[in-house]
Amino acid sequence: MSDVTVFPSRLCGTVTVPPSKSDVHRAIICAALAKGKSVISPVAFSQDILATLDCIRALGADAQISGSSVTVDSENIFANKNAFLDCRESGSTVRFFIPVAAAGGVSAVFTGHGRLPQRPLGVYTELLPKHGVKCKTGGGLPFETEGSLTPGAFDVPGDVSSQFITGLLFALPLLDGDSVIHLTSPLQSKGYIDMTLDVMRRFGVEVSERDGDFFVKGGQSYTPCSHYETEGDWSQAAFFLTGAALGGDVTVKGVRMDSRQGDKEIADLLRRFGAQVDENENGVRCRGGKLHGIGIDASQIPDLVPVLSVCAAFAEGKTTIYNAQRVRLKESDRLAAMKNALSSCGADIEETDDGLVINGRTSIKGGNADGCNDHRIVMSMAIAALGCSESVTISDAQSISKSYDAFFDDYKSVGGAVVG
Repeated sequence: MSDVTVFPSRLCGTVTVPPSKSDVHRAIICAALAKGKSVISPVAFSQDILATLDCIRALGADAQISGSSVTVDSENIFANKNAFLDCRESGSTVRFFIPVAAAGGVSAVFTGHGRLPQRPLGVYTELLPKHGVKCKTGGGLPFETEGSLTPGAFDVPGDVSSQFITGLLFALPLLDGDSVIHLTSPLQSKGYIDMTLDVMRRFGVEVSERDGDFFVKGGQSYTPCSHYETEGDWSQAAFFLTGAALGGDVTVKGVRMDSRQGDKEIADLLRRFGAQVDENENGVRCRGGKLHGIGIDASQIPDLVPVLSVCAAFAEGKTTIYNAQRVRLKESDRLAAMKNALSSCGADIEETDDGLVINGRTSIKGGNADGCNDHRIVMSMAIAALGCSESVTISDAQSISKSYDAFFDDYKSVGGAVVG
C-alpha cells in the first residue's frame, strides 16, 4: 500500500481501538526489568512495539508472542554487555532505552530508520556524561553509550519530550543510590509521565513527586506481573471520534475514562468544537453537531494536533492551535505537513512558529495530500476526506503500520470508503 484514495462518507457504528501503544511500551520495559516472567495483553504488534521487543531481546531478555499477548522473561536482562539496538522509527523506544541500557552497564549502539536518526537526543548528551556514561553521536543516530549510569541529581527541561524523563524514571530505581529529576522548566505532556509512574507502580517500583520534581529511591527491584492488562489507545480513538464529529455517529470501545493518557482530552475538545460526546459503560459516543472554531493549547496533547486541525478545517470561524512547536520534531514536521495537506484540499490554514491558524468552512474540495511517511498525517487526512466534496488521495499510506496497521480496516467497518 502506497497511495490510498478516500471518498466522502459518513462514519456510523462501533469500533474497538487497539491497545495503547504508550501503555504497551512501558509495560514491556518494566517487565524486562523485573526478574521473572510477565504476561502482557492485549497487544497490537505495530512496528513501534516490535522495535521495543527487539530492544529488550538485544539486552538479554526473552519475549514470546502468542496471539495478542506477549510473555516477557527477564531472567537474563543485561546479560549482553555489548548490544546493538535497532529502534526502527520509534522515538519512544530510543529515548526510553538509552538510560536503561546505561543503568545495566551495557555498551550500546542505537540505530533507527526514517526520520528517527534526525530527531533530537541532546538532553542525554548533556546529562549522561555527568553520570558516568560516555556518549558518542554526530547529533542523532547512531548513538553510542559506554559506562554505567550513576545516581544523583538530573536537571531536565520539562518543555522537551517527556520521553527523556520517562527513560530516566525507568533506569534510576536500578541504581545503588538515590536520585532526583529536577525540572528546569514547566512540564509538558504530563499525562505521559503520570502513565509511566502508574505502570512502574504496577511492577513494584515507587517514585515520589514533590514540587514538580521526581525523587527516586535507588536499589529498588521491579517485580513480575503475571497478567498485565493494557488499556485502549485514546490517540487512536481520536481519529474515529473526530470523524463522527464531522457528521457521523460512532461509539469507540476499549478506552478508559480514568486513563492517564493525555489524549483523553479529545472528548472535551470535541465538545468545545460543538460535537455531542457521551461517555457510558459501552464506550465513548460522538455525534456530529454544528462545529465552531476554538483556541487550543497543545502543550499537553501534541499527538492530537494533526486530527484537531482537521476538525478545525470544518468548524466555522477561526481555530488557533498554539504551544505545538514540538510536533515539528515528530515523524514529520507535523505543522508544515498538515498545513500543506489541508491547503492542497482547499482548506484555509496557516502556520505560525508554534502552531496553526485555521479558518474553518463547512466543506472543502479534496484533492491530493502528502502523507509525509507519517502515520498520524495519513490517518488525519483520511478523516478529512469524510467532509470533502471530492475524494482525497493520500501518499505513504503504508506508514500506518508504525502504530495502527488495521486502521483502514476499522475505518471501512464504520462506513469509510477507501480504495488502494
